[in-house]
Parts: sequence; structure tokens; C-alpha cells
Amino acid sequence: MHQLKAVVSAQDVADRAGVSRSAVSRTFTPGASVSDATRARVLKAAEELGYHVNHLARGLVRNRSGIVCLIASEVDTPYRASLVRGMTQYLQEAGKVAMLINTDRSDDRVSAALQQAINFRADASIILSGMPDSAITRLCYKHGQHLVLINRDESLPGSLSINLDSRPAAEMAVNAFVRAGCQRIAFVNSLAGTPSLLKRERDFLAAAERAGVPVQVEHFGSTSYESGQIMAQRLLTRKVRPDAVFCATDLLACGFMDEARHRFALRIPEDLCIVGHDNIPQSGWSSYNLTTFAQPVEQFARDAIRWLTETEAQQDELQPAAEQQSDRRIYQADVVWRGSVRGG
Repeated sequence: MHQLKAVVSAQDVADRAGVSRSAVSRTFTPGASVSDATRARVLKAAEELGYHVNHLARGLVRNRSGIVCLIASEVDTPYRASLVRGMTQYLQEAGKVAMLINTDRSDDRVSAALQQAINFRADASIILSGMPDSAITRLCYKHGQHLVLINRDESLPGSLSINLDSRPAAEMAVNAFVRAGCQRIAFVNSLAGTPSLLKRERDFLAAAERAGVPVQVEHFGSTSYESGQIMAQRLLTRKVRPDAVFCATDLLACGFMDEARHRFALRIPEDLCIVGHDNIPQSGWSSYNLTTFAQPVEQFARDAIRWLTETEAQQDELQPAAEQQSDRRIYQADVVWRGSVRGG
């Protein structure tokens, strides 16, 4: 029967190296003052004993755990996966630990998972989509967490709100369809009802109205490839079917394109022009070659983590006023011209 290995403490390392406990602490604290000789002895003793710094315990002494919750829905979609990847990369570089909470389920397990994160004394939460209920945001805020809210309508004191301005993309898409000679335009969207998807739809309809172009709107299901297929079946079996479609996301566009080509034998872009949104990896595949709009995911992640670290530094410097200031930042999506629109 194997016996559990005893945890090696900093005091054990100090005894082995023949130094004080504080010398061990300074050795493993970036920027702390310690002589080269002492550092070498401590590191040698730590390696021999198999010692690792307990960052959680050290952080709790400073009332900080280093844990940041990533609260997300639809984590299996390409766009959300890229956002999670970017956030975890920058969190790791900042010396933080990411804890992912999947909110696709609406039952008590989501609340239980979030409560567990709170029990671990997570310092902050980054809510990666507009889908999770606002009660989750309020619960995080109530427990004193710093908050980063991405593509949500909420704004709380001491939080960072990151939002996308979808108006320029809407104008550009409408103009591209008009230049291509399209006259029967459609907009397809899921029933997810998130603030970003709803705003994307409103802005496109407003841009089309300014251009004097009528738009058919179709909604169905989740924001998935299969929903795109179903909406293609609905729109393309109508007596007057569209010759241009703006899809609220690339995943919807991929499903729509495949159904249009394989079931209805339509050529893209000769018979049907399509524009998507998000610039997921699949949109650049040769089978899609989809014109789309790229969200600045890396900039979202970089700015969010920088804001968190700066906010913590202000808190350490006893600047309570800074904690109550909310920060709202607006970004734009860049167009990626490919071959799914004539003349693009």
C-alpha cells in the first residue's frame, strides 16, 4: 500500500538550505531582494526536496487567490473556443489560473459550479457571452469579484464592458450586396436572443432601410450549423427566394451554404451571395471561402487581462475610488473579403 507523500513546506526548505524562512519566501518572490549565494542554496534544497510554491495559500494571505472564472455558453462553437483560448493564454502569462464554468445548462448545476468558484475565492469573473443569466453577473459582483463583461448590456461599478459596434459591418454588407446587383436580401439569425446577435440584426435592418432595400428575416433554433441548414430550407423553397443572405454568424452561414449548394444546386456567389460574421477558421476553408467580419478576439483577451491586473494593482495601492469606476470599450470588426460575394 502506497503511503501519501508528505507536503514539503517552505520551512523544510529553509532547514535544508540553512537559511531563514523569509529567505525562502524572497527567493520565490519575483523582484524580491536575495543574494545570489542564498538563492542558489534555496533552489538546490527545493529541488532536492521536491518543493513547489503554494501560490493559492500565498495569495490568500494577500486576500487574493489568482483564480479567474471564465463563464461561457456554447463553448464548443469555434468563435467561443477561440475566445476561451485567448483568455486562458493571457491569464497564464499574467500568472493567473482560469476556471471554466459552462452555462449551457439552465439547471442548478450551473449555480453550484459558480458557488464552488466563489468558495475558492476567485478574484474575478469574465463573462464571455450574452447568454448566461444576469443573475450570474450579480452573484459575482455581490461577492466582490472584478468583472469583465463581453457583448452584454449590463454595466456595473468596477466592471469592464467590452462590446462590438456592428453598424459599420452592417453598412458594408448591405453595400456589398447592392454592388453585386442583389435585390432580394435576407437576414438569418438564431433564437438565442443575445444582445450582440440582436444588435447585429437591428443594425443590418437599419442599414438596408437606409439603402431602400427590403429584407426577409428568418429565425430558428440555436446558433449552430444545423440551424443554418434549416433556415436555408425555409428561405430557398419560397416562391421568391433571396439572392443574398447575411448570416448573424459564420456557423449559420456554413450550414446555409452547404444546404444551398447540395440540396438546391445553387452556385455561390453566381446565384447566391452570402456574408457571415466572426471569421471562424472554417470560413477560410476552400469549400466555404466566406466573406465575413473578424472580431478582434485577441485584443478582447489582451485588454481584459491587462485591465484586471491594473485594477488589482490599484487596489493594492489603496485606491478604492478606482474600484468603483466602470470602463466601457467599443471595438469594430474588420471585413475579410473572400469569394462568397460577387465583386467582393
